[in-house]
Amino acid sequence: MFLGHFAVGFGAKAAAPKVSLGSLFLAAQFIDLLWPSLLLLGLEQVRIAPEHPPGPPLEFTHYPFSHSLLAVLGWSVLIGGVYYLLRRERRGALVMGLAVLSHWLLDLLVHYPDLPLYPGASPRLGLMLWSLPEIEMIFELGLFVLGIGLYLRVTRPVDRAGKWTLAGLALFLIAIQVSNSLGPPPPSVTALAWVGQAQWLLVVWAYWVDRHRRPVTSFR
Repeated sequence: MFLGHFAVGFGAKAAAPKVSLGSLFLAAQFIDLLWPSLLLLGLEQVRIAPEHPPGPPLEFTHYPFSHSLLAVLGWSVLIGGVYYLLRRERRGALVMGLAVLSHWLLDLLVHYPDLPLYPGASPRLGLMLWSLPEIEMIFELGLFVLGIGLYLRVTRPVDRAGKWTLAGLALFLIAIQVSNSLGPPPPSVTALAWVGQAQWLLVVWAYWVDRHRRPVTSFR
């Protein structure tokens, strides 16, 4: 799952127009932004598995701090709480927290049974939509189109940059999805982790987009 998480970021703007798209991207993708650092620190593990069934060529062997349900609930409260302390805006804080939680729920749909409920000897869940790659891709693209549609419905560009930065971001995300689906496996876990760190640039890009767009309610 990649595009689907960013779809949540786009679509959540309809529920919380005051929250920047960059913040919504950060929340919706938070546990995958955290995960590469935990890999580099050796706190979580993944195995490159070219022989893996349909889906990413990865075996997620140990990621309790980023991807267990209990941990994600904690991150949801933390992110929502920090947003509220900074902005004093309850709706935005709630949407931010739910966006963090949405990541685990979407992963649950697609992953093989590797998502723990809590750190330790936990049952592992996954509904295995990755085993049906064509259906999974249609589902993910559908979510993305819906998310973009909601974002376009509730925002308007204030200048040309508001149009082209958004179009460029959407096309770039689709290109990453295609590359992830059709490209070769990562050469190493370290390389995978550093590429994962580059996702922070997508958050920055989303802040840039939102600086050039305004919620529809702000227009006269």
